[in-house]
Amino acid sequence: MKKSAGIIVYKIVDNQIYIFLAHMGGPYWEGINTWSILKGEHAKKEKILDTAIREFHEECGQPVSFQNLVYIHSEKQSKNKLVVFFAGETEIDSTKCFSNTFSLEWPKGSGTIQQFPEMDEYKWFPIEEAKKIILRGQRKSLWKLEKYIKNSHH
Repeated sequence: MKKSAGIIVYKIVDNQIYIFLAHMGGPYWEGINTWSILKGEHAKKEKILDTAIREFHEECGQPVSFQNLVYIHSEKQSKNKLVVFFAGETEIDSTKCFSNTFSLEWPKGSGTIQQFPEMDEYKWFPIEEAKKIILRGQRKSLWKLEKYIKNSHH
């Protein structure tokens, strides 16, 4: 089974939970208001938490220090893919983020290979809004995070 790992970055401002999300880049996601937690594929011989940190940095483009990353939830996304979610509270300037890129033949069948950013936009969202726009397979992780925060912050 393939594994991916990601970090749900959050902050609390005036007792409101905010979630840091990214919009997927490339032509398939253009104009679609669906956002994601920064995550990626687990490399063999790598600790799953190290995967989450590496992928976050690759897709965010800036160093972010996480003090206390905690395991939140694992979600089977398909028959052979499991995503492991960690969470960490920190501050990120979303205007300074930039992503690594990928190559894709576009338009399809044209023979033209173009480069696209893996993520093309970054924003902080109140958690209730984040639950509505996040990829369906990641939604449960926000409920789990919210429960964790309520149990640990008070």
